[in-house]
Amino acid sequence: MFRKYRNFLRGISVNRIGQVGVILTTTAFAGFLFFEFLRLIGVLDNAYIGLITYMLFPAMFIVGLALMPLAWYRYRKKQGKSTKELLNERFDPGDVREGFFGSRVFLVILVLTMVNVLFITGAGFRTLKFMDEPKFCGTACHSVMGPEWTAYQQSPHSRVKCVECHVGQGVDAVVSAKLNGLRQMALAMLSDYERPIPTPVHQLRPSRETCEQCHWPDKFYGSRMVTRTHYGMDRNSTPRYTTLQLKIDTGHDAGKGGIHWHVASDNQVQYASVGDKREDIIWVDWRQPDGSYRRFENIRLKNEASEADHSRIRTMDCVDCHNRVTHVYEDAEAAVDDRIMRGLVDRFLPFVKREMLAAISANYPSDEAGLEGIRKHLMGFYRALDAVQGARMADRIDQAVVVAQDIYRRNIHHHMRIDWNTYSNHLGHQQDGGCFRCHNPNMRDKQGKAIRHDCTLCHSILAYDEENRFQYLFEPDKKNPNYKMHLFLRNEFLNSEQGALKTRP
Repeated sequence: MFRKYRNFLRGISVNRIGQVGVILTTTAFAGFLFFEFLRLIGVLDNAYIGLITYMLFPAMFIVGLALMPLAWYRYRKKQGKSTKELLNERFDPGDVREGFFGSRVFLVILVLTMVNVLFITGAGFRTLKFMDEPKFCGTACHSVMGPEWTAYQQSPHSRVKCVECHVGQGVDAVVSAKLNGLRQMALAMLSDYERPIPTPVHQLRPSRETCEQCHWPDKFYGSRMVTRTHYGMDRNSTPRYTTLQLKIDTGHDAGKGGIHWHVASDNQVQYASVGDKREDIIWVDWRQPDGSYRRFENIRLKNEASEADHSRIRTMDCVDCHNRVTHVYEDAEAAVDDRIMRGLVDRFLPFVKREMLAAISANYPSDEAGLEGIRKHLMGFYRALDAVQGARMADRIDQAVVVAQDIYRRNIHHHMRIDWNTYSNHLGHQQDGGCFRCHNPNMRDKQGKAIRHDCTLCHSILAYDEENRFQYLFEPDKKNPNYKMHLFLRNEFLNSEQGALKTRP
């Protein structure tokens, strides 16, 4: 059997082109089967191996198949003979003799054609499946997507595939995404891409087709208690607390506002921004089901409003606020606070909050220099603080170094020019922008009334940088200069809770 197949290959290898075609197809076929076997038994599990298995080998196979008829065409033209005459010369008489189902050569070609079709189809499906895996997206172009892959793996959506948001449904969306991927691959090979990757990503699927498949707006109701812990720069890194009762509902049933009011079915919010960057908002429209709308214009951006590209009007959805919900980069101080709160760093290590923040925030020329600089900074500080005490705290110091380096490694990527707060996070208003892009005194309607921007519109405040998590629920001290504010915040919370209870079934 093997000898007959070898003789067949020799018969169709009529010239150098045919020989190259045979080598490519045979090598690609055997290589694909071998690598796929290694993957199935768990020996190989790497995106770069996947590129070879599912992209290089199928491409080699198709090129090889294309070269074979080309070789025969050139051979026949050069010899000046018919195909039948050439077949008689290249193969034994028994192989080209006509039978009931045709000659042996014809049957071999038919069988191999069927095998080729099955192989290309199977490889094609495996290629598409491989390219849909997050590991491919994050590691195949590691220099470009490495930072996003690092952030994605530690995000709340680390089990949601990239294609669920970045590729649409249907054949058109898949083809468009793959063609765009080829363009991106070419740009990556030529190192012709922007650093950092510009945002926002305008090609994302609408949130109605992605986020709302799991997060159902009609079920956004009630409130959620959140406590954020911040640590001081003192010796003991003393904790202080900010506690918020977030009003996460749409405000539809209660007849009042809530954080998700913007995506309620009865509301439609549209806006235009400078350069379509979603940062500096030029105007906002609030449209209602009856077709009426109310426009608020940014009085600071009147010139931009007249020159705005009105073809780039955006309807507000989830990612206008949750713009970093998957690729989350941290604020430096918030990252240190988080690690201390989670117990990864000993809070009673002297000045640990202050020194970790100073170590990771310093300006380093490269990733490697940053990791080494963090180690030297922390080790040097504790060595100088107290040599004897430092020796006793060696394990805790080493742990602080490891955690600080992990924070730095996750958030700083010099080769893509990503530093602290390179990417704005619009969730809330801890960074510039966020809610205050629209909720500010400059956004006014024709009557001069501004969009509401009071704090209690979206949350009740139970503590703000206080020693007690629920400081404002206690009877306020009349001697406290903030007595009236504390009293107002306590009453606002109690009234909002009573109102919520009345509206619940």
